[in-house]
Amino acid sequence: MKLLSLLCFSWISLASLAADKPNVLLILADDCTHNDLLVYGGKNAKTPNIDRLATEGLVFNRAYVSEAICQPCRAELYTGQFPMRNGCAWNHSASRTGTRSLPQHLGPLGYRVGIAGKVHVLPEESFPFESVPGFDPNCVRNPTQPHSLAGAREFMSRNAEQPFCLVVALVEPHVPWVMGDPSQYPPKKIQLPPNIADTPKTRQDFGRYLAEITFMDGQVGEILQTLKETGHAEDTLVMFTSEQGSQFPGNKWTNWDTGLHTALIARWPGKVPVGQRTDAMVQYADVTPTLIDLAGGSVKDHPFDGSSFAAVLRGKATQHRSFAYGVHNNIPEGPAYPIRTISDGQYRYIRNLTPNEIYIEKHLMGQLGGAVEHNAYWPTWVAFSADKPEVYSLVKRYVSRPAEQLYHTAEDPFEMKDLAEDPQYAEIKAKLSSELDRWLTEQGDPGIPQDTKGAHQAAKQGKHVYFTKP
Repeated sequence: MKLLSLLCFSWISLASLAADKPNVLLILADDCTHNDLLVYGGKNAKTPNIDRLATEGLVFNRAYVSEAICQPCRAELYTGQFPMRNGCAWNHSASRTGTRSLPQHLGPLGYRVGIAGKVHVLPEESFPFESVPGFDPNCVRNPTQPHSLAGAREFMSRNAEQPFCLVVALVEPHVPWVMGDPSQYPPKKIQLPPNIADTPKTRQDFGRYLAEITFMDGQVGEILQTLKETGHAEDTLVMFTSEQGSQFPGNKWTNWDTGLHTALIARWPGKVPVGQRTDAMVQYADVTPTLIDLAGGSVKDHPFDGSSFAAVLRGKATQHRSFAYGVHNNIPEGPAYPIRTISDGQYRYIRNLTPNEIYIEKHLMGQLGGAVEHNAYWPTWVAFSADKPEVYSLVKRYVSRPAEQLYHTAEDPFEMKDLAEDPQYAEIKAKLSSELDRWLTEQGDPGIPQDTKGAHQAAKQGKHVYFTKP
């Protein structure tokens, strides 16, 4: 009888431990401006699956990436470190040798850690995810070739006794906008955001972008249905995030809020509050420490820039960090144009380190000043600016920027009114500027690339750029 009681107690203890250690399903969109989603105030995109997920979990109103570019923000997400710390501070490069990420952190805690879809982080030894078939970016951009959930299903079902962490990194709505049904979004009926110029070509392309958001939402629904079919819907922490802003000017590749602000929705039945929102400020660097914490590990001995917001997820805290930080270097997307920013959730301060230079992003401008295939709307912005002052102001806002900018983001979410020169806000600007200085010193980030040509070449080779003070 004693043996039977001991066995029963042991089984109950193990079952309780397993119940407290969640599976993790992390779903990433790609280049989706957070406030183009209905749950964040979007006026156009149809996203029934994301909307449903929001009603089932906790919506973060203030979640941020630290760099509005695919590779740096993903490196931040998986390592718990900001770009200068892990080394991936520009696109198409690599983190420093010896950098550790989710697989090395969760593996020793008993997890299988896999990724399906877009990987886009280097070096491979720092990101040893198990490769999970399906959502291959080289295949899924063809509307005639449906994606497969078989790999994700097998990964989630493989071993019921071992927890899993699966990242499903989707490719939508990254350009080219070829997926979904644009006819759902007639150009004349689209409500364009105030930071997007109103031209016929822009409306047409914005409709294609919205169609991709809806297509992406369908993928989210299929993934969640697959999770349910494996029997793991109740014991899995689901996190959906939209990555950085879209490729339209003023979003991706910027330090404006529409570039750095990301969607973040969490669902964990019985653990995470249902149908609620939180103003707790978090960054991608906080995600890995949070998952380690929830898995029963310790984050104290790791060089993380982020910290665990597990208490917020459990509904036991309403605040997390005081500031969110951001960087941009524009390498190798165009001539070096270093930008640094900080937000306290109410106000955003931006510092442009080379304000006398014209901002050029080659994917937008094209090789000879014209637009590349994915951004054919840009020449219409330039052309319409001759006769339309509102379009001219958006073109000027994008290519010519002052040394300092300040926005009351809480009241001006698209950051159209610069308050930097208004003496009424001088104290706020000084406070944010001082904290930004402290953070740059902590990160060892003086700001300006020493050798622009060398920086571009190094970035292409996945090497590091060295920085020097201006």
